[in-house]
Amino acid sequence: MRKKYIYFLLLSFLFSGSSFSQTRFTLQKALQTARENNSVLRTEKFNIGIAKSDVTTAGLRPNPVMGISYISTIRKQDYAENTGLLNSANTQTSLQLGKIFQIAGQRKNAIDLAEKTAVATENTYHETERTLYLEVAGKWMEVWAAQKKLALIQAAKSNIDSLANINKYRYTKQVITQTDLYRTELLARQYALQAKTAQQEIINKQKELKFFLGIKVEVTADISDDFLYRIPSGIDSLLQQSLHNRSDILSSRLNVEAASSNIRLQRSLAIPSPEIGVVYNPQNRIPYVGAYLTFELPFFSRNQGERQKAVLLKQQAEQQFSTIQSRIGTEVTNAYADYEFQKQSLEKFENMITQAQTILNNVKYAYLRGGTTIIDFLEAQRSWLEIQQQYYDTLELYKQSIIQLLYVTGLINQLAK
Repeated sequence: MRKKYIYFLLLSFLFSGSSFSQTRFTLQKALQTARENNSVLRTEKFNIGIAKSDVTTAGLRPNPVMGISYISTIRKQDYAENTGLLNSANTQTSLQLGKIFQIAGQRKNAIDLAEKTAVATENTYHETERTLYLEVAGKWMEVWAAQKKLALIQAAKSNIDSLANINKYRYTKQVITQTDLYRTELLARQYALQAKTAQQEIINKQKELKFFLGIKVEVTADISDDFLYRIPSGIDSLLQQSLHNRSDILSSRLNVEAASSNIRLQRSLAIPSPEIGVVYNPQNRIPYVGAYLTFELPFFSRNQGERQKAVLLKQQAEQQFSTIQSRIGTEVTNAYADYEFQKQSLEKFENMITQAQTILNNVKYAYLRGGTTIIDFLEAQRSWLEIQQQYYDTLELYKQSIIQLLYVTGLINQLAK
């Protein structure tokens, strides 16, 4: 008997240790952890550095060009007297050093385009963050809801277990029938099965959340976190914040500006860039020094295709910006309406929860004193559990509406900082 007791203590210690090893995450902490560790964000972050390297490239000036040429007389009868093939009297060497000059604001326009593209890329990264935060918040919410569901079932199971123990004693004293005892025990077993199912669901949801957070430790949601963040009142205020905070519209606006810079760049590239340099040319022992200038003659190519494409890209960017503006208006309006609806629905459950608890307490009290039947008690128990489940389902929808509202307004990015 003593060995069994020791084994029981050991197993209890192991299971309690595994539960303590889990790290509790509030919603904000989960978002902050994903911001630092998620593999998708880590991969996307390289795009910012890549875009900034384009700024460096755009600021570089063309390298000087060095040219060397060597020619020699090949017929012996043409050689200078008493000389050979490689004698300087029979050769000409040309050394030239030149540089291409960027004119018409080509370098300036290239830098401007690269800088705007880099900022737009950074906002695109923030848009990837915003999308990921919605997924992380959704997974965190699933874990939170599953844990709440388990706690609710355990509360119902605890209540029915205590009654089952009482009914076993009452049955031995012939106070109740065997049918009453079986009905109580049957409901207790049903709750035990539901609790096991809920525990497995929690494990699965926690693994999914762990993947999105990008960490190796076991995770669980902090069910004490209500995350009832203050939502600005008024649809107009929310819409203005969305247009000001959302990374997709900021990126789109910068894409329009970058497209305008690209038009200026392509127009300047239509003007040929001259190459200017100096020449040193010793010919048959006589040194010559001069200068040279080369440039393309724009008879055929004047960068027509890139100029046309630049105009179309700007029109495309403007259309995209307009589309995002319209979409934001629709998303914010719908999200705010759903938030208000879920908020009102949740308020209706406050009295229902109190009434269901009172009814259950009164019926249980009456049943234990013989004032009512087991049928009435079991019905009150099921009704209590059903009301509680409906309440938590509505609470989950309400919290999801808050998450969605934070997402469509872009405030979710600020929450992760």
